[in-house]
Amino acid sequence: MGKTTMSRKQFTIYMIVAFGLAWILEIIASIFGNNGNQMVFTIIMVITMFMPFMATLIARIPLKGMGWVPHLKGKIRYIFFALWMPALLSIIGGVLFFIIFPNAFDSEFLTLRGLMEEAGALEQMESQGLTIPMYILITTIQAVTFAPFLNMFAALGEEVGWRGAMYPYLKEKLGVTKGRIVGGVIWGSWHWPVMILAGYEYGKEYIGAPVLGPIVFCISTVMMGILCDYVYEKTETIWLPSLMHGAINAFTVFAYLSKPEYADMAILGPVGIGIISMIPMIIMAVIICVKQKRN
Repeated sequence: MGKTTMSRKQFTIYMIVAFGLAWILEIIASIFGNNGNQMVFTIIMVITMFMPFMATLIARIPLKGMGWVPHLKGKIRYIFFALWMPALLSIIGGVLFFIIFPNAFDSEFLTLRGLMEEAGALEQMESQGLTIPMYILITTIQAVTFAPFLNMFAALGEEVGWRGAMYPYLKEKLGVTKGRIVGGVIWGSWHWPVMILAGYEYGKEYIGAPVLGPIVFCISTVMMGILCDYVYEKTETIWLPSLMHGAINAFTVFAYLSKPEYADMAILGPVGIGIISMIPMIIMAVIICVKQKRN
């Protein structure tokens, strides 16, 4: 792990391709998203996740050395760290948000009910005898069991590029901490077109829109990047940061627990990419960096 090397020329080609292809796809996805075609939007966004992998291939960066065959003897604890730490940090961050803004909690699940009605899923769910609280419980259990493993394969499309190719290069050139920070900002800014044009992650009406969201999101990707890179270093297999990335994407329950009238506060929380809700992840990332510097 981290043995993958590339030249400055390869890095430049990688960045141009990873951003160029992704930004084109994000602009196209935004057009469909703004027209209400959520299915096409989602499909294009999944395809976009493979652009860092594509850029790695086009830049001819070696895939060998990224840890394709896992050797996890004595490292099993990192599987659980990758699988459950995102959910744990998200729960603490979400609870923190609702402690500060208790009136924002949607105890009647109006946000989720509205989304399910719009998708035509509410009637079908109720016909099966499921209530919304039961649905939330089931999706939460899925988010900490098999959903991250399903998401892992799409997340691999990004992780080969970010953790496998880019982070080792940046850490070698800038040092571990600075390399991770710059890498996290690059990872976050890679999402900017779809955030600005389609309201991806925070919506379009949040406080400070459209400028604050991309900046705050980059802070969150710096922290997520540190956690994913830590898991990669400890396990020496590209599958574990992909699993953690998949786990981060899987745990979205807090997106549905805030009242509709508090949608403009999405920049603060309760999802883990909000300023308040990301505090636990910031603390964990700082602990990892400090601990590794001492070692």
